[in-house]
Amino acid sequence: MGELLRDFSFILVFAVLAILLALLVFLIPYFIAPRVYGSKSESLYECGIDPYGSAWIRYSVLFYLYALMFVAFDVDVLYLFPVGVSYLKEGTLREFLVLLVFLSFLVLPLLYAHRKGVFKWRFTVRE
Repeated sequence: MGELLRDFSFILVFAVLAILLALLVFLIPYFIAPRVYGSKSESLYECGIDPYGSAWIRYSVLFYLYALMFVAFDVDVLYLFPVGVSYLKEGTLREFLVLLVFLSFLVLPLLYAHRKGVFKWRFTVRE
């Protein structure tokens, strides 16, 4: 038991120091920040220009659709790197076919989205 505790003591010390540092980062500004409350301190700051209107803006659903497609494709491309490295090391026909299958899994959803017209921007003005 003593040997196990000695082996993991470094991890325990590191975790405690990390928690203390995180608390310190939040506590120092709490104690040294000025406490000024008023209408100007609670308003939005827009590069020195007085703000007008609400800060909440309604975005079109198309923005979210593009964002989700980007995230999905970006994660897929991250998985492409190990497959490419594996192909460079071995360089056989099997790895090449695996690479082609993986790339087809990336391209097929994009072709489907293109066929459905997802990439055509339909901009409408609302009043």
